[in-house]
Amino acid sequence: MTTDFLIIGSGIAGLTYALKVSEKYPYKKITIITKTTADETNTKYAQGGVAVLNDPEHDSFEKHIEDTLIAGDGLCNQHIVEIVVKEGPERVNEIIEWGAKFDKEVGGDYKLGKEGGHSAFRILHHKDITGREIERALLAAIKDCSNIHVINYCFVVDIITQHHLGFLVTKSTPDIECYGVYVLNLKTNQIEKILARKTLVATGGNGQVYRTTTNPSIATGDGVAMVYRAKGRIENMEFIQFHPTALYEPGVRGHAFLITEAVRGDGGVLRNKDGETFMGKYDSRKDLAPRDIVARAIDSEMKRTGTECVYLDCRHMGKEKFIEHFPNIYEKCLSIGIDITKDMIPVAPAAHYSCGGIKTDEWGRTSIKNLYACGECASTGLHGANRLASNSLLEAIVFAHRCFIDATDTVALTDLKETMPDWNARGTSEPKEMILITQSLKELQLVMSDYVGIVRNDIRLHRALRRIDLLWEETELLYQTSTLSPQLLELRNMISVGYLIVKSATFRKESRGLHYNTDYPAKSNLVQNIVL
Repeated sequence: MTTDFLIIGSGIAGLTYALKVSEKYPYKKITIITKTTADETNTKYAQGGVAVLNDPEHDSFEKHIEDTLIAGDGLCNQHIVEIVVKEGPERVNEIIEWGAKFDKEVGGDYKLGKEGGHSAFRILHHKDITGREIERALLAAIKDCSNIHVINYCFVVDIITQHHLGFLVTKSTPDIECYGVYVLNLKTNQIEKILARKTLVATGGNGQVYRTTTNPSIATGDGVAMVYRAKGRIENMEFIQFHPTALYEPGVRGHAFLITEAVRGDGGVLRNKDGETFMGKYDSRKDLAPRDIVARAIDSEMKRTGTECVYLDCRHMGKEKFIEHFPNIYEKCLSIGIDITKDMIPVAPAAHYSCGGIKTDEWGRTSIKNLYACGECASTGLHGANRLASNSLLEAIVFAHRCFIDATDTVALTDLKETMPDWNARGTSEPKEMILITQSLKELQLVMSDYVGIVRNDIRLHRALRRIDLLWEETELLYQTSTLSPQLLELRNMISVGYLIVKSATFRKESRGLHYNTDYPAKSNLVQNIVL
């Protein structure tokens, strides 16, 4: 298959980019590929909302910029922060025009929420299912674009570069080029190639690397891993944000239900097992401190008291108000026997968001020519060492627009490479035992959760690195000798991502933002990005 524009992923970043390209070039071919169905994305599970200036009387660009810089703990690129914050309102208006609906007051003004680290009410939201509403609207808009072709159940194996023409490609190779991708067609179980003039990686996050995460099962770091294998630049992978308040359900592992930060913004209070409020001991902003601080505080309380969770107290908030703002959370809690008017909600931190990723410039360009990255898989410089709540959806739409501008301005100068070789699967066979894959995945998740979690030290990191090295060797041997499956491909990608997180963490000899190392508890004077 050949296409002018190839998009890997169907979340807010990929769909926004596709719609914009389609509007400008209605006769060029645009192809979106996704490894499951188009609506199963990280975007769909975003609860909180979109942080954007909407009330100039009580808020300003300067306040939003300052809040973002403070949360990022000295590692944000201020130029990028200014771009995202100032271009944000126009981009949000576009998704509203495409059909996304945000909650309004009786008088017609938008209801604005407030979350940790924000100095003003500026979060646009749709109940507690904002991401699902945005995903719905964008997919509906896509259906009206005849030149956008969506292919479901299409798993990317690797990015095609000069390496596949027999050239030696290393990190120092100048002008590495992307020609398209090899994909596993999950309907035919055949490896196919899709050649493109421009390719956008919008594959979302990597939360499944950890044992417990708010991310869906598809969040396996595929984009970061494939770009790293193609010798693209990856940065700041040590900054994994753990959401402070995932619903704690004893015995449940994997996808944890998120209790959005907006609950605390509306008045929810954290308490320990003795019913005591504790956030005041850790930060003057108490329950609305940035996520890295709240997550470490909860982790500290759990270790001090020997418990597996703390509690979010919403009993004083009023049933009608809670149901109006958070109907999804109310129903989920009720389904497991928690009545928020009488019971506190048990919560614990869970892996939530990757602040690092594929290194891009201000136009979403990666270090590989004709390859762009956008959304959670990208490291644009906005989040620094810790993402400010509800800045992720904003970043996705701003950078989708910027990728669109650069890609469409240069597509006419980009030729299709139609002589790329087919995938070579000679000498491979069906794996004899799936346990070789499933057990390796469990081992990886245990290693990452136990050694590379909220609090780290050098001994844990070096131990994690040795174990991941062994998992990589075993999995690469399996990859070289087995016919490919989505389970094997995801495992291979997650091992690569786990390695990148640990390797970056070993290079950072300080504690900053989401990376807290007890061997280096203070911040250093050297403010640097870790690029691999």
